[in-house]
Amino acid sequence: MKTDASHDPIAADASGGSAVIVALTDDHPDDGLGELQRARAFAEPLLTGQLLDTGEATLAHADGVAAILESIGAAPSMRAAAYLVYAGDHLQPPAETVAKAFGESHASLVMHTRKLVQIQRAARSAQVGVELRAQQTERVRKMLLAFSQDLRVVLLRLASRLQTLRFHAASKTTCPVELARESMQVFAPLANRLGIWQIKWEIEDLAFRFMQPADYHAVARMLAERRVERERSVEQFRCELAELLNRQGLSAEVQGRPKHLYSIWKKMQGKALDIDHVFDLRATRVLVGDVADCYAVLGRVHGRYTPVESEFDDYIAKPKPNGYQSLHTVVLDDTGRAVEVQIRTVEMHAHAEHGIAAHWAYKEAGSKAYAGTSALAQTDAELTEARKAVLRELLAWERDLSDQEGASGATHAAVSDPRIYVFTPQAAVVDLPAGATPLDFAYALHTTLGHRCRGAKVDGVLVPLNRPLSSGQTVEIVSGREGGPSLDWLNPELGYLHSPRARAKVRTWFNAQQQAQTIARGRDAVEKLLQREGKTSLKLDDLAHQLGFRHADALFEVVGKDEFSLRNIENLLRPAEPLPTPDEVIASKRPMRDDGPPEGSGVLVVGVESLMTSLSRCCRPAPPDPIGGYVTRGRGVAIHRLDCSNFRDMRARAPERVISVTWGRGERNRPKDGKPRLYPVDVIVEATDRQGLLRDISELLAKQQMNVSGVHTQSMKGQAVGTAWMTFTLEIADSSRLNQVLAEVCKIPGVRAARRR
Repeated sequence: MKTDASHDPIAADASGGSAVIVALTDDHPDDGLGELQRARAFAEPLLTGQLLDTGEATLAHADGVAAILESIGAAPSMRAAAYLVYAGDHLQPPAETVAKAFGESHASLVMHTRKLVQIQRAARSAQVGVELRAQQTERVRKMLLAFSQDLRVVLLRLASRLQTLRFHAASKTTCPVELARESMQVFAPLANRLGIWQIKWEIEDLAFRFMQPADYHAVARMLAERRVERERSVEQFRCELAELLNRQGLSAEVQGRPKHLYSIWKKMQGKALDIDHVFDLRATRVLVGDVADCYAVLGRVHGRYTPVESEFDDYIAKPKPNGYQSLHTVVLDDTGRAVEVQIRTVEMHAHAEHGIAAHWAYKEAGSKAYAGTSALAQTDAELTEARKAVLRELLAWERDLSDQEGASGATHAAVSDPRIYVFTPQAAVVDLPAGATPLDFAYALHTTLGHRCRGAKVDGVLVPLNRPLSSGQTVEIVSGREGGPSLDWLNPELGYLHSPRARAKVRTWFNAQQQAQTIARGRDAVEKLLQREGKTSLKLDDLAHQLGFRHADALFEVVGKDEFSLRNIENLLRPAEPLPTPDEVIASKRPMRDDGPPEGSGVLVVGVESLMTSLSRCCRPAPPDPIGGYVTRGRGVAIHRLDCSNFRDMRARAPERVISVTWGRGERNRPKDGKPRLYPVDVIVEATDRQGLLRDISELLAKQQMNVSGVHTQSMKGQAVGTAWMTFTLEIADSSRLNQVLAEVCKIPGVRAARRR
């Protein structure tokens, strides 16, 4: 479809083209025209009288798409698909009907293209904030390639978008800004990457016209001539140069390359130039056989035309960092107008078009690159290889599928993309790793939504939460009002979560639950202590601050883990006791009996004949532990192990209360019945929770002749593998043998550590 003469500033560049266009014309027999005519006849009664949402007649749009595909050399079978895609909107079921009439290849193409159209329309109309618009556009750009398993879909979408822009220009109807922006940011770069320059230039000029009409018309006025006139002048220069080189015996191909309005405006913005200083409004390219001919052509050009000073670059002698090679010069033609001339070998041209110096990196760099900022970030090896792979697959598919009815369009993947792009019910695009599940999708939206996820619908159908998603699907999460994740979600064999980020969120939830249980246990212990001490009115945060903790929960957590003794809190709550007077010390003495110290402790106070003593419960000393005494009020001397943290604190606060004590010896340290005195000690065992663990430990202690007077067990279920904490109270006569017993306990399967409290 052609635009009328009034729109010549945005008409397609007839001299453009690329390797894609040339290659697409190969190996396509004329008999494909019969298929094209049959497809149009099939679609015509279905499309006649139908309108697209843009207001354009559907049949006219399909005719325009087919014409654009013909202009770039697409096969007749490809042009036939343009009619079948739009006819599919009026068929039930579309894929099966097209398959019966035209084969599976066209059915696959129709299915993928219709799905992509629906997704793009939904994404374009999605209600997203301004700050998310750029991110949404980039995701749509990636999704266009990732979702299109058959790259013929990409060609159809490019031609369709160009036809839509042409319709708005020809009919002078308002083009939606969202559609123009998507054309500029998604479709033009895609055409550029595929090397389909004439579609790329026309999409850019049309989108520029609709997005920035004032700038567009300003540039058009500044040119002082119409596009046709500029093309005519370029063609005249090209013919003159070709004739000159031919007379000099130089074999060369001279191509005209007129600039387009958007390119001119972008260069003016990037270099802050006025229109008179944009020297390459008209440009030609000369292709020769070898490097020597490049310099020979340069000499002939400079000899025939006047070169513009400071506008010569030798990228052959000094290639660009990305490997680009060419000679660039600007000369004045016979009318005094500037013309840019690029001179390169055929090999250099192929490298510039398809190699690491990919032309689209320069074109898509924007004004910053024109202003001197490096655009090499866009020309890395990954993007270059992706572009080359797209070209190879596009050409191969078009040739292979042109005459093969039974071939499927989804045989190969053109671009290996480790990401997938799915949609929310509101049509926002969500970027996920390949293999992601509905659960990954839920956690990508919001952590709370992931925790409360109870089901999912994919394209309106309920699916298991571990079902892998595919690009282009619409996912809806069914959530509960409360609840949390399941431990099964962390089992890799069940396949619920593929994203490391989502798995980390689930682990964090379980860790928080375990911490909450520990804090609750510590809070309960502290509050019971405060009740016993009659201090229930005390603020818990103030108590924590006095003990050196930031807040009450930090105190509860260490108490719940048995890492902080409640005796520390007791010592803080009770007022400091004054030193005992001599009378009090004497009153507490008892006559020394022949059978040794009091039976309560078996401890002798150094320097005192007899003094009431008691063994502290916080550290449970037993001989031969090094011990110390602390004089209390009314309870005699409290005996602690010297390494007891409580004893160290009390000694630091009131060193005058500390007195020396020692264990009784020999028969003097035995009770009246003659048996060895037994002392209770606490042993903490940490182990992997399993059945029979408590039985195995108890049997070993019995074999070691250890009397167990108490057991307290606790199991932590907040992790994938449970942890058991066990506290055993043992009665021993000599603590020196305890280390041997603990070493044997550590040998029990599953036991991680065993230590004395």
